[in-house]
Amino acid sequence: MIRTQIQIEPAQERAIRRFARREGISLAEAVRRCIDKALASESETGAEERYRAALALVGSLRDPAGARDVASNHDAYLDEALG
Repeated sequence: MIRTQIQIEPAQERAIRRFARREGISLAEAVRRCIDKALASESETGAEERYRAALALVGSLRDPAGARDVASNHDAYLDEALG
């Protein structure tokens, strides 16, 4: 483990101590868990944003060749693309 020092607001200190008592864990463990949760949430949010961006593209691009049967023939197109 790495020892570090941080500064937090009094309300944050009260809240993290309450959390630690409620969970029956040390203050240090409570801080580690909160950090892990925040970092996991951040990566999930990034994945959600990428998913939303990908969904926004669905149906927004036109095929210059005019293919209109992709939904019904997607397996054939995928097979052709992966050759």
